[in-house]
Amino acid sequence: MPPRPPAAVTPIAFVRAIAQGYARRGQDPAGALAAAQIPPAWLDQPQARITATQMEKVSEHAMRELDDEALGWFRRRLPWGSYGMLARASISAPTLGVALKRWCRHHGLLTDDIALRLEVDGPHADITLEERVDLGELREFCQVSVLRNVLGLASWLIDSRLPLHGAAFRGPAPAHADVYRVLFPAPVSFDAPLTRVRLDARYLQLPLRRDEQALRQMLQHALPLMVQPYRRDRLLVARARQLLLTQPLQAHSAESLAALLHVSARTLHRQLHEQGHSLQGLKDAVRRDLAIDLLLRTRQPIKQVAQAAGYHSEKSFIRAFRGWTGRTPADFRRAGHGYTAPAIHHTQGEST
Repeated sequence: MPPRPPAAVTPIAFVRAIAQGYARRGQDPAGALAAAQIPPAWLDQPQARITATQMEKVSEHAMRELDDEALGWFRRRLPWGSYGMLARASISAPTLGVALKRWCRHHGLLTDDIALRLEVDGPHADITLEERVDLGELREFCQVSVLRNVLGLASWLIDSRLPLHGAAFRGPAPAHADVYRVLFPAPVSFDAPLTRVRLDARYLQLPLRRDEQALRQMLQHALPLMVQPYRRDRLLVARARQLLLTQPLQAHSAESLAALLHVSARTLHRQLHEQGHSLQGLKDAVRRDLAIDLLLRTRQPIKQVAQAAGYHSEKSFIRAFRGWTGRTPADFRRAGHGYTAPAIHHTQGEST
């Protein structure tokens, strides 16, 4: 069977924005369109879509021809290599959080038309984009590109998917709002007072897994980072375990748990397997830890502990518990000490 052709999901509105960037510089976008095999007539067809590869080609040609990696968004050009310079300033950071703070701070040295910030609030971390001048008709393309750029680099730095908890954008929902489910796979809102993406703050503690040599190689072909999603998620096991523990009813099946993690059930099973886990094993480990905690910390009857751990039958719970610890729940409670649950996840420095 021949390979399936790549899907054309990128809205032509982003290409029109590139053409507007050319117009701001008094130049013709014909060469960039030809390089990406985009018929000029498509610019007048709002429903037209192009592939990710075409978007990479038209963007790279335009950046080089305009000598502006911002493609006309800002009052001052960002000459070719500007974002590479930011990446080099971040590559020596000990953790992703430090790298992102450097990126946001140094971005302000390139332009003050927007301000990027990393803000941490408990379990959440927001990358915010403040518009300090009116970006006009290029606002949407600027917002999408800048955030995709920083998220792509962040994922590359830690060699891990960086799942989003949400995204919000200034301005009304565009006609092509459906594509945001691909660009920012999380709940998305529009007409927000401030543009931002929300992350799980635990990812900020992950160490960088790239060095200068890897950076040099990446910068030779960096644009795919903006459009090609990462598959590996280094904290998937920890996130799945937390959801199974805190939202057992909502995460009772592979499909429901995968939906909470913003991945497919197939991807969930595959990534757990790659990290040496299974979904059933993860569920059993969560049930075990919850049952042990209740047995040692409370005086609840064994039947109630079994129900809290997700067992409808007290007998099946006792049988499972004996398999975990070598003791019945009652014997374990009477002993009251001397048991350490095996670790089932890593949050930092996880082996590949």
